[in-house]
Amino acid sequence: MTADDRLRPRAFRLDEATVELQPDAFENALAIAPEEAAIEAAQRQGVLARRGFSWGLLFWSSLGALLGLSFIIWLTGVIEAFFARSAALGWVGLALMSCVGAALAVFVWREVAGVMRQREIAILHAAFARARAEDDGAAARTLTKELSNLYAERPEAAGARAAINGLSREIIDGRDLIDIAERHFMSPLDGQATREIANAAKRVSAITAMSPRAMLDVIFVAAQAVRLIRRMAEIYGGRPGMIGMLRLARSVGGHLVLTGGMAAGETLAQQLLGDGLVAKVSTKIAEGVANGALTARIGLSAMAVCRPMPFAIKKAPGLTDVAPMLFGGRKGGV
Repeated sequence: MTADDRLRPRAFRLDEATVELQPDAFENALAIAPEEAAIEAAQRQGVLARRGFSWGLLFWSSLGALLGLSFIIWLTGVIEAFFARSAALGWVGLALMSCVGAALAVFVWREVAGVMRQREIAILHAAFARARAEDDGAAARTLTKELSNLYAERPEAAGARAAINGLSREIIDGRDLIDIAERHFMSPLDGQATREIANAAKRVSAITAMSPRAMLDVIFVAAQAVRLIRRMAEIYGGRPGMIGMLRLARSVGGHLVLTGGMAAGETLAQQLLGDGLVAKVSTKIAEGVANGALTARIGLSAMAVCRPMPFAIKKAPGLTDVAPMLFGGRKGGV
């Protein structure tokens, strides 16, 4: 039998002895890509992490509650002392204490809202990956509506929302609808994200190449990494507060461990050694290039973790895509 004969459509009976069914083929078709599995695993380590009971958690929560009660008792004593001194002074102190309480309540509300919003984005990301793998039209329509609601407050996304709302009633295939949503919503945001990563890599590379102290390099790189992670979250719809940033940083660190650290080192070594740049530039400039590449790699991991949709219609950007200036100016396709 020739290859053309095997590819030609033909009828057969399921009870024929020559027919061999391979159910594993269907499971492989629905399998999640390794890159996507790494992203979801990193999100479960940080953004989606749920802590159960532990003695450490009990200790710190009890200590925090004890310190909070002590502060309230101390503050109450201060207000009573104000009233003892003067009624007017007491009312001023009470008003100031009310302002402190209101500000604290707003701070807590923003922290909780930021954590929940980043969690919603992570759940949306995983749901899009599975809906696309299963070609689920009903799930795709529901998820694209949630994606439109996520960017409802952004005027620049009005055109994308209108296009997706119209197409969701016309397109039956779930995978096609998800791909169109990615093209309309994610492509402009991906452009902003890659520019942010490139600018951060440039700053880190230039500043650390001229910095006279290694400690200043560490502080600057750390500050830029935190800023870059926050910017990635903001670009893709997140609003991380202090607690949200800690959880997000944990996800980014987990993603670097799972997929990024070794790959970044290998790519950097290949680019530098392949071009012979190590022999041509000074050690300080080489350190600047390495720090810039590290910053870019952190930005790429943050981009993958914060993105509400997995990369499907285009390949996820790499180091040479977002920071070509570090590797002789060559730029791959995004």
